[in-house]
Amino acid sequence: MASRGRKRRLDLETAYWKLILAGLGTVEACQIVGIDRKTGYRWRAENGGLPPALVAEDTRSSRYLSRLERQRIATLRAAKHSIREIARRLGRSASTISRELRRNIRPHDRCYDADLAHARARQRARRPRRARLITDSRLRAEVRAKLELEWSPEQISYHLRTEFPDRPGWHVCHETIYQALYNGGKGGLSRTLTRRLRTGQALRKRRRRPDQRRSRFVIPAQLIEHRPPVVCDRTRIGDWEGDLILGRGNRSAIATLVDRTSRYLRLIHLPRNHNADTVRDALIANLSPLPDLARLTLTWDQGSELAHHGDIATILGEGVFFAHPGSPLATQHQRKHQRPSSPVLSQRDGSLHPHTRGPRPHRAPTQHPPQNTRLAHPSRPIPHRAGIIKTSLLRRSLEGQI
Repeated sequence: MASRGRKRRLDLETAYWKLILAGLGTVEACQIVGIDRKTGYRWRAENGGLPPALVAEDTRSSRYLSRLERQRIATLRAAKHSIREIARRLGRSASTISRELRRNIRPHDRCYDADLAHARARQRARRPRRARLITDSRLRAEVRAKLELEWSPEQISYHLRTEFPDRPGWHVCHETIYQALYNGGKGGLSRTLTRRLRTGQALRKRRRRPDQRRSRFVIPAQLIEHRPPVVCDRTRIGDWEGDLILGRGNRSAIATLVDRTSRYLRLIHLPRNHNADTVRDALIANLSPLPDLARLTLTWDQGSELAHHGDIATILGEGVFFAHPGSPLATQHQRKHQRPSSPVLSQRDGSLHPHTRGPRPHRAPTQHPPQNTRLAHPSRPIPHRAGIIKTSLLRRSLEGQI
């Protein structure tokens, strides 16, 4: 007879995922629950980093057996009661009890285990189907080839729709590709391909809600709506938007500053690190030589690298302002001008890749992703309107204001 093996500790697993969703790290959650950290890492790896998508117990229909009913079945079954007697006491049909015992007792089980039966029933209720990238080998090969070229899943999804319009079965969304990477299972995409993604994360991370974020700064920050109205009009020089670009493994960084009116872009190399002290010193050293009319405001996101924004505000005419945390609408104006330069710098500039093994091989023109305003490929040059202009244009704009 086959061995039963170790039973999953469902209560501990549920408590572990609740702590993870509350914002605790894996090691801390394992210490609170009382399990080894390797067990926590294994639970995370099995689900791609996110908790299993199961329907809450209190929202399930009453037509299904609950955990309490299964526990009563186990107790009555151990007391040698018949199936009809168990059904009468539970107010269920005898066929329901018979089907429950037939489905959830395996040959290697010594008896009916209520918790194990409940877990098996919940797993079957998910009705998992084989992913499209598992069943279609040609589609899987096409997606794998583009991932090897460091295309993003969104770019691949757009490519499949434009290049294969006569194959609607290939028109998968980017989330399908992400799930095939992180939860592909046997026959799916290898999780090692996650190294080709922009994030390079082997496990997915759930984003926190904006109202659950803790303040990053000791000094109170001014939000974006408190900026002078003239900043939104883009009629003057000196209103800057900043962002931080990190290299692979966070081992290198570059700060970017874009003037909202002239679109003049300044790159600030951070060779040592990108902590708050380094970013503060670099921004002050870069902005101080400019005339007073050329350094009025600075808009940044909620990154902790600008924790010393109070020191930076002393060299600006009207201060430093921050976008709302986790709000894409508030940061849309920044992403429009800052992010187009991020993939180019992080994947083409050698200074951001101290671990690069050599120059990248030449790619054929047909291997470029589709040209789309939202899907610019990292190996394509930045358009002129993205923000790189000659210094003489900025100088003439300043002279016109003076």
